[in-house]
Amino acid sequence: MADLQIEVNGMQFPNPFLLASGPPGTNGKVIRRSFSLGWGGVVCKTLSLENEKVINTVPRYAKLHSRISHEVLGFENIELISDRPFEIWLEELEECKQEYPNHILIASIMEEYSRDRWEEIVERTQRTGIDGFELNFSCPHGLPERKMGAAMGQDPAIVEEVTGWVKKASRVPVWAKMTPNITHPADTAKAAMEGGADGISAINTLLSITGVDLNTLRPLPTVEGYSEPGGYSGQAVRPIALRHVMEIARACARVSVSGMGGVETAEDAAQFFLLGASTVQVCTGAMLQGYEMIEGLCEGLDSFMERHGFAKVSDVVGRSLPYFTTHADLVERQRIAKTERAGSTNRDHLWDGDIKKQSDSLVDGGEGRP
Repeated sequence: MADLQIEVNGMQFPNPFLLASGPPGTNGKVIRRSFSLGWGGVVCKTLSLENEKVINTVPRYAKLHSRISHEVLGFENIELISDRPFEIWLEELEECKQEYPNHILIASIMEEYSRDRWEEIVERTQRTGIDGFELNFSCPHGLPERKMGAAMGQDPAIVEEVTGWVKKASRVPVWAKMTPNITHPADTAKAAMEGGADGISAINTLLSITGVDLNTLRPLPTVEGYSEPGGYSGQAVRPIALRHVMEIARACARVSVSGMGGVETAEDAAQFFLLGASTVQVCTGAMLQGYEMIEGLCEGLDSFMERHGFAKVSDVVGRSLPYFTTHADLVERQRIAKTERAGSTNRDHLWDGDIKKQSDSLVDGGEGRP
């Protein structure tokens, strides 16, 4: 069997699959269950110092179904970060690390644009024994008036500054989670790297509107008749996520990349590894399939690696990156290939002609007579 273990930024993962920050890691109980099922790591739901400012609505989810099979293609949410008290989170994170000391637990954190607040949440959270931080610069909805999430992550200067604050206060690795709601994903990723980030996570959800109810004429999800754009996830976003991971991996070679976005199978995950991700995170897939999907992910990745002769996960990481180029280069490569094929065809015709002449010579006794 292939070796699914991988070391990233000094953290030893038993396998490269993590539950991403969101509903799957919403409290200590489900985090411990995830570890027991075999997930390589968990990024807990995003924490902040003041939970009382976080108020979720019901409903807060909407789905886009296939017209043919009715399977879920896309999943929108307007859910905010954790609304549970910060002190309770500290207790549960510590309990998780005491019960599963060899499992990787990463704390997702988000705060306002204040150095004191970021330093406080880092210093208090790392006392629980967590293995790393993931900075939420990417939540696309809710709390923009507090300049949190994507409102912060869309500004490279702020990303670099805040990452620097966290790195100076942190004793554990720091990943910065990037928003896809920008034109050039490498810009903010490089800013986080310049701020000292050890790794980049990508992508968070895409700002979206799932649709409008044609009976009520109200947008979805509908809360007391109203809505707002939310975060779009699920298999429909995977091509976009792959592009972001590829661009970040090529632009930020000095840091690790944790890829996510529409991962539902081991084959989906393998594409992220090939494009430069060292770990792969899953959120919506686990919500739709259940936490037990980790077994299929590990078995499928092992099968893929065995088929291609990869001994360890690090052998897979970035193997497809060299095959990206520019359109101009594609045109030139095709021109050269056509020229070579034409030359080969001409050589084949000449060779066929020589064979025919030799054959005719043998038939007529070598003297050209019947």
